[in-house]
Amino acid sequence: MSETYDETYEVIVIGGGAAGLSAALVLGRARRHTLVVDAGEPRNAPAAHMQGFLTRDGMPPAEFLALGREEIKGYGVELVRDRVVEVAPGFAVTLASGRVLRARRLVVATGLKDELPEVPGVAARFGKDVLHCPYCHGWEVRDQAFGVLATTPLSVHQALMVSQWSKDVTLFLHKVAESELSDDDLRRLAAAGVGVVPGEVAELVVTDDRLTAVRLADGTTHAREVVFTAPRAVPRNGLLQRLGAELQETPFGSYPVVDGNWQTTVPGVYAVGNAAGFAEQVINAASAGYRAAATINGELLMSDLDAAVGA
Repeated sequence: MSETYDETYEVIVIGGGAAGLSAALVLGRARRHTLVVDAGEPRNAPAAHMQGFLTRDGMPPAEFLALGREEIKGYGVELVRDRVVEVAPGFAVTLASGRVLRARRLVVATGLKDELPEVPGVAARFGKDVLHCPYCHGWEVRDQAFGVLATTPLSVHQALMVSQWSKDVTLFLHKVAESELSDDDLRRLAAAGVGVVPGEVAELVVTDDRLTAVRLADGTTHAREVVFTAPRAVPRNGLLQRLGAELQETPFGSYPVVDGNWQTTVPGVYAVGNAAGFAEQVINAASAGYRAAATINGELLMSDLDAAVGA
């Protein structure tokens, strides 16, 4: 008994961020019957602006995505606001709405989720004056008083990096013990002029809708205008796992093994953007989506031609 589907697409793109929309744009222009399934949970939603994307520097992320959705619509790509709840062998895709679709190829652009330190004030200020990426936001807050809220000993690297944008940087060790810092860490922090404050952080102090200080558990406060911290990255890779894609452990989570065109170890399944790696910025994600889509189009073309020759 054959399976029945609500509709069959050449490509289904799971995720409507920069990576997914970029893939959809290329596929639409290649006249591929394409669907984008978007749950509407972009990682950069808390940010008022995105930076570092040539010609789009400073654009609000929501505006960027809205323009992308309009562009793909012009090439006949469909987009539904829904969530993929299951993917079965043969690329049968079940949506939360109950629709069951089929695709010849899949692009997984599900991104990741940032889990912030559980310090009062961090979540409320994230994307405003609590930041994580100096390349994304360093220029906008340059020369202000920075704090770095340590989440692991690797936060030393973050403190050293942000010192390029301000000479007033304090590393708050929080729950990281001083003994966890290496001699090289301490030498580099001293060379960069980064102050080190031990002790657990109790809260961020906000006055008139602006971050003004970091308060420690012992009650002492340190005046700061900006706090950088490294969220714990949680990849949304459940669909890839169920498809049998090989994953590899990194310091930032478990991500799929991909080739140079972003194809996973499952033929026909591609992972792009933050679904494939922690450090993919918006412009990198868009590039990955483009390359994956071009590869998919070529594969489908050759597959169909070979089938025609065989027939």
